[in-house]
Amino acid sequence: MAKAGRSTVYNDLTSEEKLAKANEESLDLEEDFLEHLVSVDRAETTITQYRAALHILWCWNLDYNKNKSFVEMKKREVSKFQNMALNEWGWSPRRMRFVKSVMRSLENFIIKILDDEYPNYQRIWDKIENPVNEAVREQPVFTDEELEDLLNKLVEKKEYMKACVLALMIYGGRRKAEIPRFKVSYFNKENLICEGALYKTPEKIKTKGRGQRGKLLYCYTLAKPFQPYLDMWLEERVRLNITSDWLFPMYKDGKWLDEPMNTTTMDSYSRTFTRLAGKPWFPHLCRHRATTRYVEAGIPANVIKDIFGWSDVSLVDVYSDLEAENTFDKYFGAEGIKKVEQKGLEDL
Repeated sequence: MAKAGRSTVYNDLTSEEKLAKANEESLDLEEDFLEHLVSVDRAETTITQYRAALHILWCWNLDYNKNKSFVEMKKREVSKFQNMALNEWGWSPRRMRFVKSVMRSLENFIIKILDDEYPNYQRIWDKIENPVNEAVREQPVFTDEELEDLLNKLVEKKEYMKACVLALMIYGGRRKAEIPRFKVSYFNKENLICEGALYKTPEKIKTKGRGQRGKLLYCYTLAKPFQPYLDMWLEERVRLNITSDWLFPMYKDGKWLDEPMNTTTMDSYSRTFTRLAGKPWFPHLCRHRATTRYVEAGIPANVIKDIFGWSDVSLVDVYSDLEAENTFDKYFGAEGIKKVEQKGLEDL
């Protein structure tokens, strides 16, 4: 059984008019803090998200908290903010946790950088218990059968490049922006590990992370289920006389270029997959499915964490679409606790 569905809730929580009246000390802190993030090479998207979270708090303070400065807030006011966000604005626990993490980062900045101005500041944002991280947003969950059916439809239409893109997402679990960075040479036999179970990229690929450089990681793909779609696309590349080492090169003005396709092409593919599947499809669901597949196979959480390059094993639970009870029967039976042999990647 998959986790409960979730439906996104949007609110107009800020406005230029409100921000113009927001506490000046808080606004000054915001600018200093975000300038600091730029100086330590935080990604522009991260800074945008942080600014948006801070603006929500400034407007809430204006409307409900006497327009207090951030440094004057009390624990009970943090609790009130959290209560309104969850129970009136309809925020998910995940969104609440993110906003609180932004505030904790601002606290770190105050304590470490602005300690001469605020020598007595004490943390409060980690004193209020986080909400249980339950899913409340409806998202489509695709089974292996549904994904296989989608792949078959692409093959029947001889859309071999699209099928290979989809298969790489399904069996590698990489993000949309990472798929164009794969090369043909990554899928040579010498790059197989774990007795041929996985392809490992011979070099690190830029993934989501700080600044322009991003986070560099080795990426892994389940070889056996991915291979048929790779082979079909490689054969098609020969027919199309594609010589670029980029696995999915850009096609422009009737020519295949020696540069990777862009993310707008990936967006077009997403629309095609949605149409063929008959329900909303988005790239990140493959990351969920890949994680869930490893969990279902009994792969230890710390191994799954390393496959995706996550810093925290808790992300396994975030991306797994299984309820905890779905795994209980592997470990418990009529005689009580079962003796279960841990599986490795070569068992998949």
